[in-house]
Amino acid sequence: MIRLTWVQPEDLIGHELRQAAEDGRDGPALRDIAARWHAAGGHDAPPRAGASEPGSARLRATAEALLDELAAIPSPLEEPSELEAIVAACPGWPEPSGRREADPARVLGAWQGRAAGCVLGKPVEKIPREGIRQIAEATGNWPIRGWFTARGLPADVAARWPWNRRSAVNSLAENVDGIPEDDDLNYPLLALSVLERHGRDFTTDDVAKLWLDELPAGRTFTAERVAYRNLLDGVEPPATATRRNPFREWIGALIRADVYGWVNPGDPATAAVYAWRDARLTHTANGIHGAMFTAAMCAASLVASSAEEVVDAGLSVVPSGSRLHEAVRMAVADAAREDDFERVVDLLHERHGDLHWVHTINNAALIAATLVHGRGDFTATIAGAVAGGWDTDSAGATAGSVAGALNGGVPDRWRLRDSLASSLTGFDGVGLGELAARTQEMMAS
Repeated sequence: MIRLTWVQPEDLIGHELRQAAEDGRDGPALRDIAARWHAAGGHDAPPRAGASEPGSARLRATAEALLDELAAIPSPLEEPSELEAIVAACPGWPEPSGRREADPARVLGAWQGRAAGCVLGKPVEKIPREGIRQIAEATGNWPIRGWFTARGLPADVAARWPWNRRSAVNSLAENVDGIPEDDDLNYPLLALSVLERHGRDFTTDDVAKLWLDELPAGRTFTAERVAYRNLLDGVEPPATATRRNPFREWIGALIRADVYGWVNPGDPATAAVYAWRDARLTHTANGIHGAMFTAAMCAASLVASSAEEVVDAGLSVVPSGSRLHEAVRMAVADAAREDDFERVVDLLHERHGDLHWVHTINNAALIAATLVHGRGDFTATIAGAVAGGWDTDSAGATAGSVAGALNGGVPDRWRLRDSLASSLTGFDGVGLGELAARTQEMMAS
């Protein structure tokens, strides 16, 4: 029996119950639904896996009915998903300033930084913070200053913290050769494609159609896989983001946003609007806000002189009353105050430890913290994002993108052979230099 991850109703219901508690729906109706689910033999959300045991399929009809009941309970939080309401909720929303000139070295540095941060985090994805540190210490790589390696790793540590099985074959120091495929790199390629095909007036429907044409369903996860399923069921955006989609505030939209910033250097407002058009296909509320936050940071990163300036640009497009805004603001304050970044991460885990490891809020806070604490040091920045122990490759990629742009490149130790693997048509083997040039062309379009 095939257990397709991230889409089966019996696997979604536990996640939706947790999402409901997080977005303020934790009242009698929610407790009644949770009690009925558990009485039927239902389980809580798997902490790291995307599918439960095959026997859970007997609960599918019950899960479908309860998911629809949960969807009918409104959230009381003021965390809007519509663009006009988001802008109104941002007192410091920046005026569209028009695109500025960007140094080509900074554009290339952004692509290089995204690739390096992603590859650094790949082999330890799904390994918690404790395990990442044990692996790094056991191989003489703590604080993290280079690629992870299995050389010299004691057998007991390897058994206790097994590598991500899909990534260890191509992202360790001893086997990395070029830039391996990853969803954190496929999505920037798709964003570039939608701009090249449809121009700056692209729509959410254009993004959806491009996915159906070019993105293999098996290369999607969490909210993206649910939205893909919804598209195939005939559901149209933005309902694709809400129909039985408990992952709508997770990190998926955030990792798709960099290119929308890069093609709008110095114009975080326009970058955020582009990210909103893309994100609403799959996400709502903080899931959308995280994409806008990242796009605005990436727009600023090509012209700014400091990480603080970049993060401020990102926060300017996030509703000030949202959980994401508060989380990032507190993380930045911690990073500015604490000398030891491990203490900063301690505080982040104290606040956000109950969130799923691929949620937007905890990962965005970690990204902002490591950017500010890293003070321009590329290695410290991507190492901090990975050592935080949440979505290691995604956080590493976004932090690396910003740090690479700010520095106009990455140190030699983090430069990979210039060939990116991808299952997307026309991109397999593409070089980052070519991608940077195409990004530069879109700035002028």
